[in-house]
Amino acid sequence: MSDSRLLPRSAPGRLRTLASVAATTLLAAFAVTLPTAGPAQAAGGVVKVTGSQGAWQLTVDGAPYQVKGLTWGPSVADADRYMPDVASMGVNTIRTWGTDGTTKPLLDSAAANGVKVIAGFWLQPGGGPGSGGCVNYLTDTQYKNDMLAEFPKWVETYKDHAGVLMWNVGNESVLGLQNCYSGDALEQQRNAYTTFVNDIAKKIHAVDPNHPVTSTDAWTGAWPYYQRNAPDLDLYAVNSYADVCNIEETWNAGGYTKPYIVTEGGPAGEWEVDDDANGVASEPTDLAKAQGYKDAWNCVTGHRGVALGATLFHYGTEYDFGGVWFNLLPAGQKRLSYYAVKEAYGRSTAGDNKPPVITNMAVDGATSVPAGRPFKVTSDVADPDGDALGYEVLVNSKYIDDGGQLTPARFTAGGTGDFTVTAPDKLGVWKVYIKATDGKGNVGIETKSFKVVPPPVDGTNVAKGKPATASSFQPDSVGCPCPAAGAVDGDFGSRWASDWADPQWIQVDLGARTAFKHVQLAWEAAYAKSYTVQTSDNGQDWSTVKTVTGGDGGIDDIAVTGEARYVRVNATERGTAWGYSLYEFGVYS
Repeated sequence: MSDSRLLPRSAPGRLRTLASVAATTLLAAFAVTLPTAGPAQAAGGVVKVTGSQGAWQLTVDGAPYQVKGLTWGPSVADADRYMPDVASMGVNTIRTWGTDGTTKPLLDSAAANGVKVIAGFWLQPGGGPGSGGCVNYLTDTQYKNDMLAEFPKWVETYKDHAGVLMWNVGNESVLGLQNCYSGDALEQQRNAYTTFVNDIAKKIHAVDPNHPVTSTDAWTGAWPYYQRNAPDLDLYAVNSYADVCNIEETWNAGGYTKPYIVTEGGPAGEWEVDDDANGVASEPTDLAKAQGYKDAWNCVTGHRGVALGATLFHYGTEYDFGGVWFNLLPAGQKRLSYYAVKEAYGRSTAGDNKPPVITNMAVDGATSVPAGRPFKVTSDVADPDGDALGYEVLVNSKYIDDGGQLTPARFTAGGTGDFTVTAPDKLGVWKVYIKATDGKGNVGIETKSFKVVPPPVDGTNVAKGKPATASSFQPDSVGCPCPAAGAVDGDFGSRWASDWADPQWIQVDLGARTAFKHVQLAWEAAYAKSYTVQTSDNGQDWSTVKTVTGGDGGIDDIAVTGEARYVRVNATERGTAWGYSLYEFGVYS
């Protein structure tokens, strides 16, 4: 099991955010005064994993308990606001990734609403980059001793709280270690990590014999390590999305002797779907996502006596790339998936107002949308309750700059579900979102990708393939060398990149005095905020034919006439902390 390919990628965007929260929580824990016991802590129960091989169950004070859960997204401060809604869905359990001195209000709110908490403890590297750094579990005794002291402290604090269901040590670190090590070293670290998890489990059991201890990782590829090195875990925990229905098969094939819970699950993630025509993940539709939650729950409940329940992903309100992919309530608005989970957990939705349903979304010319130009987005939209609908069209640059934000696009509506949208002027693959709201707290969201390309220019690019020089170029940064010739080769996959200083210039020798009527600049992320377009007949004496200030990158289409042998872009103010970078510098006759 040392091959890292056995472990899938982590969900896009979510782990970086969750890891950041968990790491902050963990650091804050060292400086927080232990909370005093309150009324909600006096009613703590005894939670056990009972039964025998293949016939296990979870019990709370002797009564059978099936985990019908969701992962928890809102802040602790918003617990009282959202917990009643969670309980109304038939949810009896939430899962967290960090436990510290700020956790008590969440536990109090959960207990007050009949909900229990799988209380997490974060361990590095926790699924990958952005998760707090790499640890050497063979040699870093200081880190391990700190965690062995820290986690039991909070177990002691909350062990009698009625809100606690079990303790969960780590999240996807067997997976995350592949970002820190490889080969034999990776195998050694995975064994050392799961051995350390067992050490923590023993310490927690010594403090609290009344609540089980588990550990979460991605898919079942981590389970052989737990089986070999962590016998003190009471049960296993796994994050698995579209693959959740294969867990039973791998459990049987692995000869495992412990039950499990699914601690993240639901519709297919970015790493589980086919790429679309633009080479990016085809995000499932709202209808498919809703069905994904139902399928996941059916597969969990179908593994009787072994799968003890699930906390499906995700009761979150974030409204960004990852939030639209996974959250049941992006921006606090309920979508089809929210009602699918409610139905899966046995609650009726017959009297609920339902979300708008968007189908058949398509982008005209999705593989070649000219920058800054209008393009058509079509769809069919229906509201099951006949509510009047409001619309938004938004775009996201995740696949260009890893940005998660959704930005409102300029658009005009041409009928129910049809829009004319103005494309961004930054080159690359974007996502466009249609959002329909019913005024009753519900939302339908669909998304497709589109690729922004340079708009066509009438005439011939007389700079293409001609000699080019520049004030500087980067020989060895990412994607480089990036000489001046990279901006006049007609290939938008190559570029010129300058030093990180002002001013900088790039010029092209047209070979002879040539008339032109248009200049097109295709900036990479490092663009010029201020620059001039200049001409010369001898390459030394320059005349300015265009001055640009307040540039914002992307594509600059400049209608400018001139006649000269040399054309130069003289950049004087950078738009970023980097240098200047041009995919293409086109001069058109």
